[in-house]
Amino acid sequence: MPNAAVTIRTRDGDCPAYVMTPDRGGPWPAVILYMDAGGIRPAMVDMAQRLAGAGYVVLLPDLFYRYGPYGPFVPREVFAGDFRAVLGPLMATTGNDKAAGDTQAFLGYLDTRDDVAGRRIGAVGFCMGGGMALAAAGTYPDRFAAAASFHGGNLATDAPTSPHLFAPKLEAEVYVAAAEADGSYPPAMAERLEKSLTQAGVRYTTRTYPAAHGWMMPDFPVYDHAAAERGWTEMLALFDRTLRGGA
Repeated sequence: MPNAAVTIRTRDGDCPAYVMTPDRGGPWPAVILYMDAGGIRPAMVDMAQRLAGAGYVVLLPDLFYRYGPYGPFVPREVFAGDFRAVLGPLMATTGNDKAAGDTQAFLGYLDTRDDVAGRRIGAVGFCMGGGMALAAAGTYPDRFAAAASFHGGNLATDAPTSPHLFAPKLEAEVYVAAAEADGSYPPAMAERLEKSLTQAGVRYTTRTYPAAHGWMMPDFPVYDHAAAERGWTEMLALFDRTLRGGA
């Protein structure tokens, strides 16, 4: 897929990003992909390219831009050691609130592109990015038609930036894909999130996949091809029904 490296000015600095487009045609609906804690690396770029190949303009921002240069990391190597010591300092530079704030600039960038169809876009996030996708959609409800979280953790906590607190503002259709026995998203937390979505009248679907946290990421040791392909099918179905038509 055609791709370009761009720099987007946010309130906190310059955010490097990739933008991918389909091979031909256009304009197309847009999707912002919120990365996992592994940061920008070949596997993440490949996932953005796959989504673009399905007919979307995909913006993949580097949410660790406040930290400065890093990596790229090889997750299998990072997880073999003390991954918290490696990734923790980078993760500390962002969060649901900061990613939602950055999204104002991301939307502004997409608005400058004549190959983007319509104002309402999609969001998808993986692991750390799952909560960010929900927070962004709740912060700019008139701009997001769909938001998906795959093996997102801490989606309903007591923190003031918890994703479930954005439920009353959501206009997007939401898809939440959970992993089995995920310590970062236990059943009680899932129940809390679903209760908040139901009370807010949000259109949503939840699924628990028979896979481990991180199963969608092709460079993770726990990658599960069958479950990942099911996840891609569900993700594309969500975006196809909510974004086609340039709403």
